[in-house]
Amino acid sequence: MKKVLLLAIFLIAQSFYAQNQIAKKPETVIIINNEIATMDQVMKYGNEGYVKSMNKGVSEEKRNELAKKFGDKIGDREFIVVVEVFTEQEKIENDKKLKTDVAEQQTPAKQEQFLLNVNDKAKDFTLKLVDGKEVKLSDLKGKVVLVNFWATWCAPCLQEFYDIPSKILEPFKNDNFVFLAISSGETETAVAKKVVKLKKDGLDFNFGIDPKEIIWNQYATNSIPKNFVIDQNGIIQYVAVGNAEGNLDKIASEIKKLLSK
Repeated sequence: MKKVLLLAIFLIAQSFYAQNQIAKKPETVIIINNEIATMDQVMKYGNEGYVKSMNKGVSEEKRNELAKKFGDKIGDREFIVVVEVFTEQEKIENDKKLKTDVAEQQTPAKQEQFLLNVNDKAKDFTLKLVDGKEVKLSDLKGKVVLVNFWATWCAPCLQEFYDIPSKILEPFKNDNFVFLAISSGETETAVAKKVVKLKKDGLDFNFGIDPKEIIWNQYATNSIPKNFVIDQNGIIQYVAVGNAEGNLDKIASEIKKLLSK
């Protein structure tokens, strides 16, 4: 468990320090015990085994609550990491549990992430875009399509968006390639509001809405972001979950391979 938490901290640290290289990527704000903290503090708690949980992203209600308390230090930033730490007593109990788990060699159950996988035929759908237009997947036959599932409250999704122009859109702008960003389970109003902010930051995608999760429920389950690379014949050739380091590079590599055929 401790190794998993330290890996999560490492990935967040990379994101935290890399932002200086991306002009328009918003800063990450770290909250520990309801106070603004530094990455060094997170690393210290992690190394000592005090990190209880870590959430990359908060609800709009929580973000507004933090903005009210901290003012401009929060502002309209989407990238908020909330870290909970153990009390001394909780840490003692958690250390005992970890020792027991190791002794019993318990293996956590694997969570299902995808309903459609590599080599499956992509389920057809008609996606309504925030500008009112509609896109039908089957009409894109002959093109490589990247389907991305995201949400306005999902910090990893938004962090991924800021790298998509340079890693995905620009390299394939003159090719038979289409990117569809599908907001899952959110109202058109909520998505349109977020899209205004994203477009101001230069993120001008095919933003679509799936308020009743009709499309999502045919493709995947559990966490977002999720990406599906679909080939010219409508067959899924690559799937990815999360926004781990190197994810978009792998996706770009798969798209390039398909376009070269």
